[in-house]
Amino acid sequence: MKTPVIAIGLDAADNSLIEAWMSQGHLKNLCRLRQQGTYTHLRNFDYYRAETPWTTFLTGCSPQKTGYWAPVKLRQNSYDITEIGAYDFTEYPPFYALQDNFRVAIFDVPHSRPSAQVNGIQVHAWGAHSPLASTQSQPPQLLHELERQHGKHPTLHKDFASCLDVSALHRLRQGLITGIARRAAICQDLLQRESWDLFLTAFGETHSAAHYFWHLSQPDHPLYSLLADTTDDPLLAVFKAVDRAIGKILAQAPENAYVLVFSGHGMGSNVMDLPSMVFLPELLYRFNFPGRVGIAAGERGTPPTPPLITGRAKRGALGALWSLKHDRNLLRSFLRKHTPGKIFGRFEPYLNFQQPDLISPFQLQQQSEPLYYQPALWYKPLWSQMKAFALPSFSEGYIRVNLQGREPAGIVTTAEYATVCDELSQHLYRLIDARTGKPMVKQIIRTRQDATENDPKLPDADLVVIWQEERATDVVDSPTFGRIGPVPYFRTGSHRSRGFFLAKGPDIVPGSSLPVGHALDLAPTILNLMGAAIPEYCEGKSMLKTASALVG
Repeated sequence: MKTPVIAIGLDAADNSLIEAWMSQGHLKNLCRLRQQGTYTHLRNFDYYRAETPWTTFLTGCSPQKTGYWAPVKLRQNSYDITEIGAYDFTEYPPFYALQDNFRVAIFDVPHSRPSAQVNGIQVHAWGAHSPLASTQSQPPQLLHELERQHGKHPTLHKDFASCLDVSALHRLRQGLITGIARRAAICQDLLQRESWDLFLTAFGETHSAAHYFWHLSQPDHPLYSLLADTTDDPLLAVFKAVDRAIGKILAQAPENAYVLVFSGHGMGSNVMDLPSMVFLPELLYRFNFPGRVGIAAGERGTPPTPPLITGRAKRGALGALWSLKHDRNLLRSFLRKHTPGKIFGRFEPYLNFQQPDLISPFQLQQQSEPLYYQPALWYKPLWSQMKAFALPSFSEGYIRVNLQGREPAGIVTTAEYATVCDELSQHLYRLIDARTGKPMVKQIIRTRQDATENDPKLPDADLVVIWQEERATDVVDSPTFGRIGPVPYFRTGSHRSRGFFLAKGPDIVPGSSLPVGHALDLAPTILNLMGAAIPEYCEGKSMLKTASALVG
């Protein structure tokens, strides 16, 4: 006889936060589950850690196997970046695509797509953070029925705010909490309709909240001491709302069900956005064009000025950053600094009387470029002239070598490839946090052993830069290329390759612990508890044995 499985993902919920708040009594339902069942930490891959965790979970496969590294891709034989969205699941279907043998309900799991092999119901992109797919359901009328009865998610595709805009952050918080309550109501509704073999959902609100509320919650962010209200923690408020919602959902769960709560990756103070999105593209610009500065010039060797939280920073991160663009034309420089970004962006093209240069985010926005907010793309007009350039990133730093025979205007020969990689790595390892003097780079990974590797499943980046995780910073120094910054902070929380797994159910020993697992183990664990076969291509293993021989 089948035992139902209720699996609930907490998107990017960090194990350190969960454990601290459980111990402090804030997350009562999770704490109760912990007492009733078993718990462990999960590891995940150390790079492309923002882009790949949900695909890893859904397929049970590593990025090396699926070839899916990011929702954006460099188009072959060009310098064009295209959005590809979620993995297509053609080679490796989602683990719950079990044909007619099991009844399955999937509600709003990030980075998922409809699968014809699912016997049950599917709702996609109702309110997930960055769902990477269109909003739809199977059967098609189900989505409209649920939204008519319970409402839409108020922050779908709108779950962002400036970290300095108090009113915008408050609106985001309220929208997330409203969405959490509606998610709980929908899940309760679906659980009452049928006894599912698998019910799977995920709270994307934890992801959004950690990105934008970290500096108002956790003292390890530099803005905490400047902006946080110690009597109010919006990040904790969102997690408490999720905890209450879990309690309501589980009130509808069958008595004999396995209940799993998990996170395949976590969050910490944002040590990646500014290094990957701002410092790396600018460093490569200065490397390629000696003596030139693109953006955020500073005086190396002098005490850094305070973080940008007033004046131009109030214009928003993009406007504030673009106002720091270096410009020899004094009129243009003055207008860029003192004119609202979107207004200046309209007439800036008419003021450019110089050689090809950076393109503003506002021009890109007018051109309907969806990634206009990625500073790496501001340098794109110059990529063909550069030995290497930074690709858009949502986590680590990604460098593409402008290779002859691969790029349409390649500069670097195959014989020079390793030397260029070495030179770039040396410059990066010498980059320091100007506020602490500590190295910025933890590790640099080469994705290709030599320039001739052309496996289509390799990532676009030739070099992946893994940054230090001790402290977020807004200003860096290079002994060769000078100071970059201070620059305005973007999101204040960024991804970590750590998660957690919590489970209770038949024969699971209360209060027990498991060995540390991997995110690859989640799909095999769920399949095993369902009594379903684990595909041979899955790279993980079940963390729990089947019900007939389960141990804690």
